[in-house]
Amino acid sequence: MKTILCAAIHLNDGELWKHQPKNIQKGFVICGHRHHNCLAIFFGMFGESWMEKKKFIIQGFLTSDNEFVSRQDAAKIALASGQIKEEIETLISEDLY
Repeated sequence: MKTILCAAIHLNDGELWKHQPKNIQKGFVICGHRHHNCLAIFFGMFGESWMEKKKFIIQGFLTSDNEFVSRQDAAKIALASGQIKEEIETLISEDLY
């Protein structure tokens, strides 16, 4: 059964990066305990220029099947797997742990 592993962000910079989640064709994914941890890594990588790239970031989650999913899809997966008890529209990491 597919579960949600952790918070993640996807930056589609149009580049091909190795070792990304299997459904990511371009760009790269940064994972972390919470989304702000992912964003802190992103800021550390790009410094001040991160503001220009920020509009290309999608916040989501990484699954146990090595897929990046949106917050909305993650909410459905978390409910189906029993990670959350009530149906919600958008998952946030605090809903999980």
